This record gives sequence, C-alpha cells and structure tokens, in this order.
Amino acid sequence: MNLYLDKRILNLLVITFLSFATFTWSFWVFHLSFDLTVIASVIAVRILASIIIFKDYSLSWSKATQKTFLLKSIVYISAFCVYMPFYHGTYRISFLLSELFLFLFSINFWMYVYYLFVNRSRIKKAKSLVIYGAGRAGLKLEEEYRNSEYKVKYFVDDDKALQKRSIDGIRILSKEQLKTLIGEEKFDLLVIAMPSANQRRVNLIYERLNSFFHEIKILPHFDKILSDKPFAVQLKHISVEDLLARHPKDLDKKLIGSFLKDKKVLVTGAGGSIGSEISRQCLSYGVSELYVLDHSEYNLYAICEELNSPKVKAVMQSVLHVENLEKTFLTCKPDIVIHAAAYKHVPLVEANIEEGIVNNVIGTKNTIDMAIKHGVKKFILISTDKAVRPTNVMGTTKRICELYAANVESKETEIVAVRFGNVLGSSGSVIPKFKAQIQSGGPITVTHPDITRYFMLIPEACELVLQTGAIAKGGEICILDMGEPVKIVDLARKMCELSGREDIQIEFSGLRPGEKLYEELLIEESDKSTQFESITIAKNTQYDIAKLNQDIQELLTCKDKLSKLKEIVPEFNHQSN
Repeated sequence: MNLYLDKRILNLLVITFLSFATFTWSFWVFHLSFDLTVIASVIAVRILASIIIFKDYSLSWSKATQKTFLLKSIVYISAFCVYMPFYHGTYRISFLLSELFLFLFSINFWMYVYYLFVNRSRIKKAKSLVIYGAGRAGLKLEEEYRNSEYKVKYFVDDDKALQKRSIDGIRILSKEQLKTLIGEEKFDLLVIAMPSANQRRVNLIYERLNSFFHEIKILPHFDKILSDKPFAVQLKHISVEDLLARHPKDLDKKLIGSFLKDKKVLVTGAGGSIGSEISRQCLSYGVSELYVLDHSEYNLYAICEELNSPKVKAVMQSVLHVENLEKTFLTCKPDIVIHAAAYKHVPLVEANIEEGIVNNVIGTKNTIDMAIKHGVKKFILISTDKAVRPTNVMGTTKRICELYAANVESKETEIVAVRFGNVLGSSGSVIPKFKAQIQSGGPITVTHPDITRYFMLIPEACELVLQTGAIAKGGEICILDMGEPVKIVDLARKMCELSGREDIQIEFSGLRPGEKLYEELLIEESDKSTQFESITIAKNTQYDIAKLNQDIQELLTCKDKLSKLKEIVPEFNHQSN
C-alpha cells in the first residue's frame, strides 16, 4: 500500500469518525432521536468535498498553516447546506450549528496536533533564532523557519506597544529584555527583519546585540526584496555595507524615470565603478539607446556582457581624442551625457601629475565642448568631495572641471556637476583592500588613527546623481547628502569583527601624498536647497571663461604645474606628506 493510499484512507477515517462523534454528541445534548440517514449524507458530502475540491489525500499536513485550517473550515461549512432541509425551527437549527462548529473545531484540532507533534518531532531544533522585527517580514520569516532546524526563541521590536505581547506563543521583547534573558550564553542566529530600516537603526541593533549571537543575518532593503522567493532564502550575512548604507528616503524613482525614459544616453567611463552602475540604472529606467564609452577594452567588454541588451552600444575610445569623440557625438546624437570618466586614485595621480591633469581636465573639457556643439540637452559631471579645498592634484583637477562646467557658455545645453564622497565597494575603495588584507591574515593598514571619510553605496549614489540630473539647472554644482563621516580605523575594526577575525592587527602607515584627514562637501554654506533633502546646491564661483581657457592651456605647457594649479584654484593647499 503506497503513501498516498495510506493517507487517503486515514483522511476518510478521520472525517467519518469525527462526523459520527460530533453528531452523536449533538443528538445527546439536544435530546434528539438518532438519525443515521442524516449522518450518512453529511459524511458523504464531507468526504467528497475533501477528496474532489481540496484533494486532501495529497495535502501535506506536515506543512499545514492557518490558511490551510481556514480553507478546510470553508469546505466543511458547505456541508451545512446539505442537511439544513431535514430540519426546521430555531431549536433544530441550533442543533445543526452546534454540530457544525464542533466538527470544525475537531478537524482543525486534529490537523494542528498532527502538525505540532508528528511533524515537529521529526525536526531536531538544534539552533536558537531571534527575529528582530515583529512586523510582516518578521512574521513571514517565523512561518518559514517552522520546518527548519532553527527554533524561534523570541521576537524583538522597538515598538513599546508590541512588547510584552506574543505571537503564536513567542514573546516580543525589547533589546534590554533580550540581553537580560540571554545572559552570558550566546544564541545562534539573529535575523534583522526590517527591510525599511535605515543605516543608523541597523548599526544600533548590531552594536547592541552583536556580542550575544554567533551569526547575524539581514533582509535586503525593501526595494531589493524579490516577492517570488521566500524571505529566508534572501537573507544575507550582515556586512559593512549594510551598516553604512544610507537609503535616502526622498529618492523619487518616477522623476528619474521621466528624465531617462526613451532618451539616448551616453555614459563616459562606463566600465568603472560609478559608470557601470549608472549604465545599469539607465537601462532599467527605460532609455531608448545607451552608449557606453570607455578606453579600457576589458572594462567595456565586462559591462556590455553584463547588460546584454540590444539597446547598449559599445564605444571603445578615450575622451582625450577629440576627433574620435566628435564622430561619436555625430553618430549617437545623445540627449543626455553622464561624464564619469576620470582618474580618481589620489596617490596615483600624485605620482603622475601630468597624466592626471590631461585626463581629468582636458577629457572633461573635450566632452563638455562636444556636448555643447552637438546640442545635448543635459550634461552631468561626476565630481568629488576632494574638489573642496583640495590638498591633492586629483581634487584640484576636478575643481577645475567644476569651474569649467559652471562658467562655460553652454548655449542650449544644461551642464550640472554632482559632488559626493567615497562609494562603498568601488575599485579604489578601502573596503576591497581591507577584505583582501583580512583574508590574507592581516595586518590591516590604515593611514592615520583620526582619518575620516564620507561613504555611500554605489547604487544609492548613482540614483541620486540621476535624480539630481533631473532637477538641476545649468551651471549648478549639486551636493549629495553623505550623512556622517566615518573613521576609517572604526571601519577596519568593524570589518574584522564581521569576519570573525578580531585577532587581526591594525597598523598605521602614515598619510599618503595629497591625502588629508577629512573631506568636505561645501566650500561655503549652501545658499540654495532643493525639494529633496538629499540634494543641495553650492554657491557658484564666477570665473571668466576666456581666462580659464587660457589658464588651462598654460597648465598643459608650463613646467611648474603645482604653482599653476594653485593660481587657478587658490584654495589648493598641496600636502606632499
């Protein structure tokens, strides 16, 4: 006899027995004569409903949920219609209702007992789990973990109205109550089930509870959650990116969509960290054509392979070759140009000053000039916080780019610059470097114990760049809100902690050429806000464009380039260290 046959027979026996028992009890309570015809008809209807409508013989009782119980109740209530005509009068209807609800209770109780004792006894609950967040995401995770090796010990929630309550017998606690109950013994897993939580809240939870758990996992941010997959599958180990992520609340995706949809977009430096993410997002927002330009063959190949779309056109060239660049503008006829091509690594540019000046200043100038000449509607220059009171050549070259973008005669082209700090995980970021040092066993090298930097996730920074492009007017320098600066040594310690390698040493190597302890985003206080808190506009610096063009030409030919840079950007205070 196979499994399905066994289950079908068991199902028939349960329905028959419970129907007979509940009718017998009801006849006895209401002092009515025993009616076998009614009992037989009701049992027949209930069995047919069970087999034909819901196919109970194939239903996994071990995976029964409250939804299953509710559906079965609806099925069996339908049987009430069958034996209703046999009786008349309020007294007899009370008898039938009594039997019906007694039966519903009995059948659901049977399924729950089977689920609770038969199924759960098969699973060894070897690991302890705490879910932070008693909202929808937390409840869904608790349901998904029922048939796993994890036992959900507690919910934790910051909502005082929920604390001291329970869900399916699982208590909801505050952080303080949890710490008291855990004591010195660590639990196995903490799941942070708050997909809308901001970085500060996640960081606070981690700081307060990290020492009480062997492992911490987190649900992705709500806009990254896949609705067609279980939440438990989408959990990931908490990372330093999760602790530093900003998730701007004023991101307007409809605005970005209207800015990009059905437009022809050219992205320079499209194979780099920023350019590649800009390209991904442009494609996702429905551009009609996307021209990805990069002088690196491999980087260009990689982004084209990833995007894999007929809308994407690869352009392998350097923005320094103005003749080739003009051919590209003539062929592409872009509506929007996003200029991400630049040398950004401070020590490398310090060691190669002339190349840094040519690539950053002349490359940007060429691209802006071509955009104006060919009537591009919007030009977005990716700038950096290192352009503010720069102490290195790279930051100074980007400041010159900002000056050119703000003062050039742009005709019909709106030219805007977007300034922001470091992005997490970029090719030049400290995070990949620290990860590699941790994997090799250390030590981690930090330049200075007091050095700080602003950080933002690459996707968030790029979406804000596109949102800025949608609202900014020509000649403006827009600044992205980067939150609070982060001490690099604290970042290194946290990465060691997350990797379970708190034994790794941190060594201080000294500031590198051109490096300063902290970065700034404003030269002076911003004189203009926007409708978005995450975006502000800096005061514009007037610079005669004829003089600037002459200064740039002299910069290319002069011997003392540092002095010329200082002349163009008076606030440049070179730190050779």
